[in-house]
This record gives sequence, structure tokens and C-alpha cells, in this order.
Amino acid sequence: MGWEAWFTLAVIAVVFVGLIRGVAPPDMLLLAGMVAVALAGVVTPQELFSGFSNPGMLTVAALFVVAAALRETGGLDRLAGRMFGAARTERNLVLRMVPQVAVLSAFLNNTAVVAMLLSPVSDWCRKHRVSPSRLLLPLSYLSILGGMCTLIGTSTNLVVHGLMLESAQSHTDPEVQHSLAGGISFFELAPLGLACVLLGSAYLLLAGRRMLPDRKDLLEQLGESSREYLTDMLVQPGCPLVGQRIEQAGLRHLPGLFLIEILREGRIIAPVEPDEVLRAGDRLTFTGVVGTIVDLERIPGFVPAADESFEADIPPRGERRYSEAVVSATSPLLGKTIRDGNFRALYNAAVVAVHRGGARLAGRIGDIVLRPGDTLLMQTGAHFAEAHRNNPDFYLVSGVEEARPVRHERALASLLMLGLLIVLMVFHLMPVVVAAFLVAGLMIAIRCISAADARRSIRWDVLLTIAAAFGLGKALLNSGAAGAIGHLVVELTHAWGDWAVLAAIYAVTMVLTGLLTNNASAVLVYPLALAVSSQLEVDPRPFVMAVVFAASASFATPIAYQTNMLVFGPGGYRFTDFMRVGLPLNLILWVLAVLLIPVLWPFGAGSA
Repeated sequence: MGWEAWFTLAVIAVVFVGLIRGVAPPDMLLLAGMVAVALAGVVTPQELFSGFSNPGMLTVAALFVVAAALRETGGLDRLAGRMFGAARTERNLVLRMVPQVAVLSAFLNNTAVVAMLLSPVSDWCRKHRVSPSRLLLPLSYLSILGGMCTLIGTSTNLVVHGLMLESAQSHTDPEVQHSLAGGISFFELAPLGLACVLLGSAYLLLAGRRMLPDRKDLLEQLGESSREYLTDMLVQPGCPLVGQRIEQAGLRHLPGLFLIEILREGRIIAPVEPDEVLRAGDRLTFTGVVGTIVDLERIPGFVPAADESFEADIPPRGERRYSEAVVSATSPLLGKTIRDGNFRALYNAAVVAVHRGGARLAGRIGDIVLRPGDTLLMQTGAHFAEAHRNNPDFYLVSGVEEARPVRHERALASLLMLGLLIVLMVFHLMPVVVAAFLVAGLMIAIRCISAADARRSIRWDVLLTIAAAFGLGKALLNSGAAGAIGHLVVELTHAWGDWAVLAAIYAVTMVLTGLLTNNASAVLVYPLALAVSSQLEVDPRPFVMAVVFAASASFATPIAYQTNMLVFGPGGYRFTDFMRVGLPLNLILWVLAVLLIPVLWPFGAGSA
């Protein structure tokens, strides 16, 4: 290896140490490493930024918008509700994810599956007081396992399929041409892929589950110590809760929220029994945290009801926002009830809930007499916080991020757009990246999400990390470091026979996938697999399949696979979490593949 290879390996080592110790955000560390190899001349400026035009990275960007639109309309909640059902524990949710995520990932791009399910799984974690770090890593791993089952499950399979077709046309050996002709059939990978799904799922449910971190991110920590509000919710005619019992409707054990009483036709029902049947016109009084109060309005026809005229004179649903304000000692509202103070007319805002120190308030929202220091949760227009930030009536005014009323009227449209995306991807009617941008654009055009909210929905840190990983992968290829490592390992195992070389090919691909990306490692090791099979005078197909599965089985590092990068930040993970949970899974599937590949794809004549 030349100095370029040693320099590249040194840069990657420094980046890995930085990731393990958490000295800086992953995107900044990878970008710094990418710039370092460019300054040394290992990669050209075009190669340096090639990751930013990579179709996989661009697809992820578009899918952030699609997922946000589904969330804005409540479509994602409906989809997640059907998928996750009545799961109440972490183990139950993983059991539900195993078949559904694996099947979805087999027929859709697995990156798309994780991008769309990231928010619903995170919401489930918050509602059930489970750390996202307990479930987002299994989500990524299950999507990877499912993608190994069919030709279209992951881009890696398609990349190797294309390489096989190209080799079949250009290779001079007729036996090699015959072996590689036709590439990979649609379900050819299914037997070994299903075995990987079953064994991998068993690992995640048993041993792997014990190694998952239980880590609270900053938002979760804030949520646990957040203010407790009093709020009223009105059951409108046509609401799906009508006719359901309290426990059946899921209102019995809401995280951070307690149902105090029901007001029905002037009669107060308290305490509320779990078998109480809800009726249209019921007014339910809750006390609890902001996040769960906002979640209640995701139910169609279940609206905040601060007073009888709540829905009048406030902005249309799609333009509303939630804001918080602390009542000052000079406010004209002091000593008056919210209703008598005519709050809505004064501020063009509707009080949804009230918090007062450590006290648990009781009674109707409109009947609360305001005091200095009371915190009000309000539905307002988009610019309320800016307009009243310096208003002496309030000590403090701020917006509540990502807490907007759901556009239920657009839910069906957003689900139809999701169906269109699935059809376009499954039947390959157009490239995946084009399909993703088409559906994202249609979501904006039909007003499932605004253009401003679409821009805000994109996780730029995730995209930068993915793009920078491609840059470092290109440096490993250009410097010759990756090729030198691969040849060295194969030379050391050649004397031990076909099975040992097969295990070595798988191991080299697996290690390089952890350093590069799945596609880059597959492209790199594929020629080596053909060369080794030719030297051993055996069928190249088992060695090619070793490359296919090893490049897809990327669990031990976050940069190896895009789905791992998607959950890295939201799950609050550290680099070592992937090593601790993913490395044993890598080794388990390595043994499984080495045992089954020669059975499913025999070495042929001349094998040892």
C-alpha cells in the first residue's frame, strides 16, 4: 500500500475514535474526515461531493417530506395504528414489527420503510414511556434483514445483479457466463434471506434485547419534568370514540395524562369508570403534559373545548399553531375567568389548557380565575408568538414546536399518495429517487403539507452523514487500501479450501461494509470473488452470493447502512451501541451464510 492508503486508514481511524468517544456530532466528524482526504489529494473535488448526488441519499431526503406529510394529516398515525395495533409493551411491539417490517422491506426499499416508520415508532415510545433507543435499532436491523429476501429489497442486490449481467456478457469462460447469466432471480435469495430473518429476529428478541441501551434523549428528559396542564376535550358527533368504552378508546392509561371527569348534559361523572361509554357531546376534563394533550387532537372529532364558542374566530385548522404564555402581574386578565376576560377576542387565540405551579387544577377551563404566573397553552395563528413576544400582559410567549392540529381532511389523500409511491417502487415504473420526489411534490401540491413545513421536515444532519460516508468510501477505493486488505485475507485462507475462502470473502465484504457502505463494498469485492472462484476452478455463484449477503448484513457500525444512520440521532445512540448489539448479529449471520450458501449454491466440480 502507498502513503495514500495509510493516510486514508489513519483518517478513518481518527473518525471512528471520535464517533466512539462522542467528541463531536457524527455529521461533523465525517465531513472533517472527508475534507482531510480531499486536501491530501486522495479524492477529487467531484468524488468528494459525489455522495450529495447519490440517489440513495436524495431518496431519503424526499422520504422525510413524505413521512412529514403523512404525519401532518394523521395518515401516518392510522397506518401505524394498523401495524402496531394494541401493543402495550416493548416486547409486543418488536413482535409486531418482525413480520410487518420484514415483509415491507422485502418488497420496498428498506431505507424508505425506516424513513416512514421512524416517527410512528418514536411517538409510540414517548406515549408508552419507552426510550427510543430500545426500538429504533431493532427497526433498522429488521428492515435490513427483510431487504435480504428479494431482488428489490435493497439496492445492494440490484447492484450485484447488474454486475453479474455485465460479467456474463464480457467474460470469456463459457462456464462463468452460464453461471452468471440472468443475474439474480426475484426470489432466489428468499431461502437464505428468510433464514436470516428468523435467526436475526430471535436474536433481537432474546440476547440482543438485553444489550440495547435504555437512553433518554433531551426531549424525553424535558417531557418527564414538563408542566401539568388542565384541559377540556369535546366529543363531536361522528367522532370514532362515540359508543366506545373509556378503556376501549385508549383513554384510561394515557402517558402523563389523567381523565378527571366527564360533563354530560349538565351532569358530572366522576370518578370515570373504565366501562363508561362515550357519547357525542361529552366534555372530558384531563390533566397532564403538553405532548399527550396535543396527541388527543389527532383523533378526528375530538377537539379542545375551552368554551362554547371555541371554534369561532380562530384561524383555519391548517394554519393553527400551539403557543405557551405566562400571565404577568400587570395583565388585564388577573382576577377574571378566561370566559369573562374575553380572552379569545383580546388575543385572537383560544386557551386549550392551564398550568398553575405544582397544583392540579379542577373545574372547567373557562371558569378558571387567572393569577400571575399561570401558564396558558393556546391554539393560535402562525405568528402569535412573534406578535406578542413583547406584550406586557405576558412574562413569556413561545411556540410549541411540532405541536400543530392534524389536517384530518387530507388524511385519505396522503394515504393515496403513499399507495402511489408503493406501486411505483414495487413495479419499478420509474427510478426510486424519481418516485420519491414525485410523491413528495404531490404531497405539497395537494396541501398535505406546506412548502415551509416540508423544508423543516428534512433531517439535514442525517443527509450530511450519509453523503460524507460515501466520500470516505471513495477514498478507501482510490487509495487501494480496500483492495489490499481483501487480497491479503484471501491469500491467508486459500490453502484451507473452498469453504475457508468463502468465509474469507464474506468476512472481507462484511468488514469493508462497516468501513465503507454496502454498495461500495459489494462493487469492490465482486471482482475478487470472481478471481478467487476462477483460481479454485469452481462455480463463482456461491462466492457472489457471499458478497450479496455480507454487503447487506450491515449491523456493527452506523455508517455502514443508511437505515442505521437514520436511527442514529433520533435513538440517541453511540457508536459503541452498534458494535455491542450488531457485531454478534454479524457473526451469527456469517456462520449461517457460510453453512447454507454451499448447500443452496454448490461449488460444483473441482471443489475441495
